[in-house]
Amino acid sequence: MDTKTFLGIEPIGQPSAADGQWAMVVKSSLVTGGQFLWGGAALAAAVSAMEQLSGRPCVWATAQYLSYARTNETMEIDVTLAVVGHQITQARAVGHVGDREILTVNAALGERAFEHRATFAKMPDVPKPHEIASREHRHPVENTIHERLDERLVKGRELEDLNGGPNDGRTIMWARIPDVLSDVDAATLAVLGDFVPMAIGQALGVRGGGNSLDNTLRIVRLVPTKWVLLDIQIQGVERGFGHGTMNMFAEDGTLLATASQSVIARMWREAK
Repeated sequence: MDTKTFLGIEPIGQPSAADGQWAMVVKSSLVTGGQFLWGGAALAAAVSAMEQLSGRPCVWATAQYLSYARTNETMEIDVTLAVVGHQITQARAVGHVGDREILTVNAALGERAFEHRATFAKMPDVPKPHEIASREHRHPVENTIHERLDERLVKGRELEDLNGGPNDGRTIMWARIPDVLSDVDAATLAVLGDFVPMAIGQALGVRGGGNSLDNTLRIVRLVPTKWVLLDIQIQGVERGFGHGTMNMFAEDGTLLATASQSVIARMWREAK
């Protein structure tokens, strides 16, 4: 299974050279415990549609989340290639359910030759995924996206320990999508890059997290890997909002991508 099949994204009609439309049914296997579409899956669908229409790989994509797509709703994605250059395409996508706008995504796509290359972010020294137990969740994972993700917490607090004060703001976790048998692509990384809200509660030591206001993915280099190491750093939580960044590494230590989000900080309902 590839990422397009995992997301269930399909073209509507015949796209033109400058615009096209895709659709995806919000299946239970793509939603959060709150029964709305996982934000990373929404970004992934937009990235996949823009890559298909442009014929170019994603460089960066940023999503602004405006509303929620609920289980069993159909989200349509309207893609426009605003500028098509010799090497770079500037594109935008709008995901909506009927007249209700879910997210807006802007992106650049392309690839170009450049004689210099270097990576400066280094993967931390961590145990292998098979050496770590699966992450526990506060709700049953059945009928949510977590049923189709494999998550192994390397640095973080167990649920019973989320009753203390802040730590250094860093959470590290291995993650993969077992159903996606092909190697990771930009859409896969968009799905896996949506763990900053979880890290808010980890950083504060509280039974909480939040909802994403935005999500930005920057692709560095794609290499074959099944597991992705998510090295998340929360920079701060103030005025009811949290802000964090993430480095995403392949198993061999290659920096695949970075991600960043701002989050509406919330306590879990059962913690009130």
